[in-house]
Amino acid sequence: MTSFPKRFTAWLCALVLPTFATGAHAEMRITEYMYGGANGEFVEFTNVGAAPVDMTGYSFDDDSEVPHTVDLGAFGTVAPGESVILTETEAGAFRTAWSLCDAVKVIGGNSTNLGRADEINLFDAAGALVDRLRYDDQTLGGPRANG
Repeated sequence: MTSFPKRFTAWLCALVLPTFATGAHAEMRITEYMYGGANGEFVEFTNVGAAPVDMTGYSFDDDSEVPHTVDLGAFGTVAPGESVILTETEAGAFRTAWSLCDAVKVIGGNSTNLGRADEINLFDAAGALVDRLRYDDQTLGGPRANG
């Protein structure tokens, strides 16, 4: 049996391992948030991948980190480059306040509210963590996301 040169093996691992480490669910990211303001708090999720993502069974939670707390399945399939919004405000009122067309997918009425020192957790249908954002402008300083 012949062995591959080390540099070929390293190149092959660099090429193959990232393919196994990421799946379609890993392409959804938390891309924007605001924890308060005149038009209510919101979280924006964006499909940064090249393939559509079916969000059936996906969920959101804050710092309690419990999958399936807030169902995101109403977003349906999210196209590559598409952003979707979860907000505490009623969906229509949020669209009006931000001048969004009806094509922008918005889930309103979220009551799992965010605070100044909190987390945003996105889970896939199996309950696996897809993305997490921890922030704290209250005790650690940093930019405020209020208004």
